[in-house]
Amino acid sequence: MHTIALMTPTPVESLDIRQIIEPFPDSEEGTISKGSLHGRNILFSHSGIGKVNAAHSVTLLLEYQKPEMLILFGIAGAYVRAGVGDVVIAESENYAEEGVMTLDGWRSMEFTGFSLLKKEIKYFNTFSIDRKLSQLAFEASKDIGLKVHSGNFITVSQCSGTRKTGQIIRERFDGICENMEGAAVAHICAKYDIPMIEIRGISNIIEDRDLKNWNIPLAVSNCSKAVNEVVRRLL
Repeated sequence: MHTIALMTPTPVESLDIRQIIEPFPDSEEGTISKGSLHGRNILFSHSGIGKVNAAHSVTLLLEYQKPEMLILFGIAGAYVRAGVGDVVIAESENYAEEGVMTLDGWRSMEFTGFSLLKKEIKYFNTFSIDRKLSQLAFEASKDIGLKVHSGNFITVSQCSGTRKTGQIIRERFDGICENMEGAAVAHICAKYDIPMIEIRGISNIIEDRDLKNWNIPLAVSNCSKAVNEVVRRLL
């Protein structure tokens, strides 16, 4: 039976999913729990927040457990199109800040000539997500009545807390949302040739920061519904 890895940054983002995995997974960061969901073997882990924590956690998981695929999920802030509570599916993950600032503005790693990963192709800032799996996640989310979008995700170290900053970051990769882990996880999965899906629930619109407009519980709930349905449909 195939093994599916589920990874999310924090216990807040995973509570709904943990309640339906048997046995109930550990909530400690970095702990890998084994369980079952819809008859599928599940590996479950919290990565912690940020690129370094995410890269460390996914490396440990892929080195020692070797799942057939990985689903990264959690919450995100939306630039355009998606609204609070909507579900978004990654078509690509992009490092927002790796590169160089020049007199003519920011330039990506490709401008420097140094790739972040070299395999059959060179990876600079962008890591493509498995198209077939992303389409499965999109259709699964849509079929259960969720409002769903797909597009380019952007991974940041500094969250965009103003509308102006969000616009600058969005335009670098024509992004639909930003998060703090995705590109690092996609990077390591590419290194190990492990297919992945990234599913996020929109907790807020990227604007001049106002927490009154956020809805993390709704984002978590809808994202969890999507993840649950994707796992159910995977062979």
